[in-house]
Amino acid sequence: MTGRVVGVGLGPGDPDLMSVRADRLIRGATTVAYFRKKGRPGRARTAVDGMLHADVTEIAMEYPVTTEIPLDDPAYNDALGSFYEDAAETLRSRVAAGEEIIIPCEGDPFFYGSFMHLYTRLKDRVPVEVVPAITGMSAAWTATGMPITWGDDTLSVVMATLPENVLEARFRDADALVVMKIGRNMEKVRRALKAAQKYNRAWLVECASMAEECVMTLRNAEGREVPYFSIVLVHGQGRRP
Repeated sequence: MTGRVVGVGLGPGDPDLMSVRADRLIRGATTVAYFRKKGRPGRARTAVDGMLHADVTEIAMEYPVTTEIPLDDPAYNDALGSFYEDAAETLRSRVAAGEEIIIPCEGDPFFYGSFMHLYTRLKDRVPVEVVPAITGMSAAWTATGMPITWGDDTLSVVMATLPENVLEARFRDADALVVMKIGRNMEKVRRALKAAQKYNRAWLVECASMAEECVMTLRNAEGREVPYFSIVLVHGQGRRP
């Protein structure tokens, strides 16, 4: 089989933080496939605007749902499961015909990204490669100007979509924290951080490394509506020389 799928990590948003390999693959692509919400261009596609050949073939994979259905509703998993199956089959048939398909991915393809759902469905059927990248959380803690961990610190990456009591427990147990998928969960995250006595050390980073990047302490962001690409951080205070 001469075709293949390549999941290409674009990094956190700043084009200068894209790897040389990612840049080369994107610029040389004859076919690109990317995820997007219906009616939107999609962050991954926007990130590679100006890098693609004029005659590139584009495959837009449009999510059937995003936030319209609660995550714990069985209909959510059913809709996305069918979507990923259909998308994987479309890519598989094109690869079987000898096509190379580049899939640009925000951040790192193997870190909470949609590409993973294609990868698990395709990896035993067609050649699939993955190009790693700098994660959004790396850019976020760099934007604060402080190391996220020291010495023996334990770093926990926690999803804000978890129940509040679970968040509080995870927050208490960690020395350093990265909290993702904030969005409408911000107030729940605030309460859990306060209960875990880590609120006064927390930072909010919006759109790390992008043009609209904004960095502030969480205390100074009271009542603020945060964009999708937002991360809450608590820096470790561990052993150091």
